[in-house]
Amino acid sequence: MRAKCSSARPIISKTEQSSSPAALVLAMNSSALPVAISLPSNDPSPNFRSRRNFNSQQKIAFKRAKWRCSATDQPQQKPSQQQQQRQRQPKKKKTQTEVEKGIDPVGFLTKLDISHKPFAQFLRERYKSLKDLKDEIFKRYMNLRDIASGFELLGMHRHVQHRVDFMEWAPGARYCSVVGDFNGWSPTENSAREGHFGHDDYGYWFIILEDKLRDGEEPDELFFQQYNYVDDYDKGDSGVTAEELFKKANDDYWEPGEDRYVKSRFEIAAKLYEQIFGPNGPQTEEELEEIPDAETRYNAWKEQHKDDPPSNLPRYDVIDDGKEYDIYKIVNDPVSRAKFRAKKPPLPYWLETRKGRKAWLKKYMPAIPHGSKYRVYFNTSDGPLERVPAWAPYVVPDADGNQPFAVHWEPPPEYTYKWKHKHPEVPKSLRIYECHVGISGLEPKIASFNDFTEKVLPHVKEAGYNVIQLIGLVEHKDYFTVGYRVTNLYAVSSRYGTPDDFKRLVDEAHGLGLLVFLDIVHSYSAADEMVGLSLFDGSNDCFFHTGKRGHHKFWGTRMFKYGDVDVLHFLLSNLNWWVVEYHIDGFQFHSLTSMIYTHNGFASFSGDMEEYCNQYVDKDALMYLILANEILHALHPKIITIAEDATLYPGLCEPTSQGGLGFDYFVNLSASEMWSSLLGNVPDCDWNMSKIVSTLIGNRHSADKMLLYAENHNQSISGGCSFGEILLGEPREHASDRKASILRGCSVHKMIRLISFTIGGHAYLNFMGNEFGHPKRVEFPMPSNNFSFSLANRHWDLLEARVHQELFSFDKDMMNIDEKERILSRGLPNIHHVNDTTMVISYLRGPLLFIFNFHPTTSYERYSVGVEEAGEYHVSGIS
Repeated sequence: MRAKCSSARPIISKTEQSSSPAALVLAMNSSALPVAISLPSNDPSPNFRSRRNFNSQQKIAFKRAKWRCSATDQPQQKPSQQQQQRQRQPKKKKTQTEVEKGIDPVGFLTKLDISHKPFAQFLRERYKSLKDLKDEIFKRYMNLRDIASGFELLGMHRHVQHRVDFMEWAPGARYCSVVGDFNGWSPTENSAREGHFGHDDYGYWFIILEDKLRDGEEPDELFFQQYNYVDDYDKGDSGVTAEELFKKANDDYWEPGEDRYVKSRFEIAAKLYEQIFGPNGPQTEEELEEIPDAETRYNAWKEQHKDDPPSNLPRYDVIDDGKEYDIYKIVNDPVSRAKFRAKKPPLPYWLETRKGRKAWLKKYMPAIPHGSKYRVYFNTSDGPLERVPAWAPYVVPDADGNQPFAVHWEPPPEYTYKWKHKHPEVPKSLRIYECHVGISGLEPKIASFNDFTEKVLPHVKEAGYNVIQLIGLVEHKDYFTVGYRVTNLYAVSSRYGTPDDFKRLVDEAHGLGLLVFLDIVHSYSAADEMVGLSLFDGSNDCFFHTGKRGHHKFWGTRMFKYGDVDVLHFLLSNLNWWVVEYHIDGFQFHSLTSMIYTHNGFASFSGDMEEYCNQYVDKDALMYLILANEILHALHPKIITIAEDATLYPGLCEPTSQGGLGFDYFVNLSASEMWSSLLGNVPDCDWNMSKIVSTLIGNRHSADKMLLYAENHNQSISGGCSFGEILLGEPREHASDRKASILRGCSVHKMIRLISFTIGGHAYLNFMGNEFGHPKRVEFPMPSNNFSFSLANRHWDLLEARVHQELFSFDKDMMNIDEKERILSRGLPNIHHVNDTTMVISYLRGPLLFIFNFHPTTSYERYSVGVEEAGEYHVSGIS
């Protein structure tokens, strides 16, 4: 049987048969020549393997894979004498505390059989430091949830008592006020100053902006008068006076005679004194005789009152038990105890003091109206300065060259966005579609949240992905930085729309069954001062390290001071904020290498364990990542966290209780760099199959936690080229060879994606537009291109062209294969044939056999590879 490679059908699935295996066809040759491949059963005959077959098959085959490797006749290596001795050695006993808590600071090293004493000691010291850090946190916060909920207090918040509260952290400031267009930018009208309850001992400033009474209106009678803004916001005043309210509460709450002692605080004491000593009891200590014991007095009192009529008052009799440290014992009436426990304060009547929003607007003018522009004003040792508040949720960083400002976002309840859809269930395999809202439009301009919702989300759903990952979303001043020089960590970028517009985008994505991930940048921050956090309160040690350590060596950004509790409060609350406020389903932590190492990752790595625990490792940054994962997974059990670290720090995806950092996935950055290097620098006839496989597999110990991609935004942004541009660009050959060149480019494009998709872990990523071979790079407007938007968009119209339509159909088929056969969520692949001479790779994953021929000019007939079981195999439906 023969088939042409132009159909690009590389997947073969198995159907059980009792007969001998049949010869089937696999077409996945970049030269598009006929190929015939024989698929025998497990036969270790000489023709089964090539002379230059992959030499390190024992290292690549995964023991836990469902399919066992049958493409080798090499005997399994016996464990070395050193390994046997290590196995016979008794394990070190854990302390009782660690056993009870299930904590082992070096647990993952033991599991992976890594014996590196300096790194193990580093992990133990880090665990001790983490305990000390938590103790320090618990001195100020009740639990870890509180340190991640700062957004509930800081920033601008509407208070129910006709006012707005503003809180900001600025320990280096001497004076603080809120200035804006609502108060004529006056630095004295809404202020607080040091020494006048302006801030606490930690530098948190608190300012109250009182709503203003309208002309002719009287202030509220009750100091606890409240206003309802969301629920029943049109409900007016109930008309119940304060006197009527208290009378109604007293009548319904107290039983007859039960509130008699409330009238006089001395009545109970006087009655008890009279019961003990009589009406003419002793008035001085000298007249006081010896007092009988409590039980005697109680029995006498009980005998005296045995004929009293029944009372509604509860009975609580006190008896001295006579035991040491047990002064008294309370004996009560079960009936009265049940009545007491059933009592509830008359909250419904108290709530009648709440006004509706219309009643509030009729009586008061808001202290800071919705849409007002504002900043925070500080007086420091170096003089006055203004800043955009660090916790502001809506910021305009650069309004036509004017100074940046925050926008007070408090729309009327009838206009606030109301969520319609719940979070989708987390799938077992992640097919991530990476997006940038600004360049998602067809026209050369900045696209909006609404444009993305209407046009891109349906495309992502049709393409078969189940996650969208948004980059460049958090507010940043300079558009050309792609959004990685973040200035305001709590604000969505205003250039795309309002906070409610983004809520609609997330909600509609959830309605389509798509999870929404956010590319979060906590590894560094923009160095801007007015709109950013640099020199926020006039000092240099507020959010960032001082000196050289506070500056990135090459990017000109600032580095956070992760060991400071208030900085942790800010960053941890930021993660929780995106989940609570915008229903984000997961985070990819960008460029962990920049924060983990004091050299920011710009150093040569040999892979030695010493490099992960030397003096260049920032232990505070690692502890922050541990806290971030622990808190996120505790507050939101279904959250997904992804680590992007070029050095693959040991334990990225191991549990924090076992010495790991607690991430769910890690990114294999080497794979995309390898493909870019091969396409740009190496002739395709010289590609090394062993290197391709080893790079794609990554670390075999945590391969199931790997996120793999052929190319993401890095390959095509600001000077780079997309794979589509390299493979489908204008050919150097004669025009008559254009068709062959396009055919070859499409085949290579498909093969690169398919092997990256099927050989990795449980997660795959693709950047917006690359699924159909976007032929142009991305270049944001900047001075070097005269601020042009010509390359800052996506050419969706190319989907109408045949070549790009075929590439898109192939990508959809890949997603469909995973949807139907659960390829990504299955066990790791059993790679049994890697031949550098023939340039053929073959592996099994689940019920499917994948065979790739990367040779640019040679196709093979009756090429033999091994399979696990004899049977009939047929070509799967992928075009």
